[in-house]
Amino acid sequence: MQLSLIGAAILATGHFVLAAPTTAPTATTTANITLTAEGYAPQFSPNFPNLNVSSEANPVYNDGPLDLNTTLSKETMDLSKYPDPWESPDVKHSEVQAIVKMINWDLVPKNKVRKTKKDDLVFKGYNEDEDPDCWWSANMCVTPKVSYLPPDYYTCPTKGEWGLTYDDGPFNLRDDDDKDAAKENPYAEPALYNYLAKEDLKATLFYIGSNVVTYPAAARRALADGHTLCSHTWSHPAMTTQSNEKVVAELYWSLKAIKEATGVTPKCWRPPQGDVDDRVRSIAWQMGLHTVIWDKDTDDWDMPAPGGGNLAPSKVDAKFKKWIKEEQAGTSDHGVVVLEHELNHATVNMTMKWLPTVKENFRVVSAMQCNNVLQPYWETDFTYPSIHNTTA
Repeated sequence: MQLSLIGAAILATGHFVLAAPTTAPTATTTANITLTAEGYAPQFSPNFPNLNVSSEANPVYNDGPLDLNTTLSKETMDLSKYPDPWESPDVKHSEVQAIVKMINWDLVPKNKVRKTKKDDLVFKGYNEDEDPDCWWSANMCVTPKVSYLPPDYYTCPTKGEWGLTYDDGPFNLRDDDDKDAAKENPYAEPALYNYLAKEDLKATLFYIGSNVVTYPAAARRALADGHTLCSHTWSHPAMTTQSNEKVVAELYWSLKAIKEATGVTPKCWRPPQGDVDDRVRSIAWQMGLHTVIWDKDTDDWDMPAPGGGNLAPSKVDAKFKKWIKEEQAGTSDHGVVVLEHELNHATVNMTMKWLPTVKENFRVVSAMQCNNVLQPYWETDFTYPSIHNTTA
């Protein structure tokens, strides 16, 4: 499988709900490693030194009413406390090293750090058929080859559900003197969030830390609107190309940014372009993060627009039409998790165009809630309402 990395420069495994065991599970010990009652590697919530959670953060589920104000504060977070936005974080930073020391490296597979050539991942020499590392980019693997990691979330288990997700947010306002400001700013947040509020829709949002620190008010609005916030790294690299310490740094700073802006610490993440293997999964899992992929990709990011590519919008339209036709045929026994982006005017316009028709054919829900994940943060007093008769 060829995977372009251009999108990363400019700008995810199915965990189905299982029946409860007849007896309470107990923790097990394997090779001097204590696993959880479910048989998984233990997790921890990162500690965030010098954290100053915004006084405007309200980390509780909002039953309504929702704020539809069209303007948000442009005030950034204290950028001096973070790596430079969109730059690869320094792995020697004391906060990163503190997390590195918390990882059980015996539980991190010794997979190779991947290489790129002309913006493409290099697959030469890797057995894509056997896929020993559960490398999604090579074989769309969603069930880890190591037993102590859970399957990724990648679909909605319930037939007829459309798991709504958006990557790369929050969509920042451009400076007034930016040549694209007049065209893009009307679609920057809270434009999409206000549209979803009016449509009474919730989504799972995968946030880039660099975008959070420069527009924290948008992250707070999304949380207040009932959306689920997850990590999408600090600077959006292909994660299998990052060293172990780089993986830690990318995840750590994105989590800290979300926590400081909103008061919540996500337990979910999506690797940019879905590029993940069991090495990266294990680091993320130990840092408290469950990997989330998708099973329907709109490719909307590739449409002509700032930060986009050259894909004709009609090609994206065709995908929506195909998925709706498939649902109308009734041949699938499960729902879908769909990858979209809050990236530019083209991606926001596309989702606004199709969601009314999607709603006529699917039950549109947040991807995490369709998987019965109702407490996606370490802050356990924050619970989302169940959309099913059971909880997880």
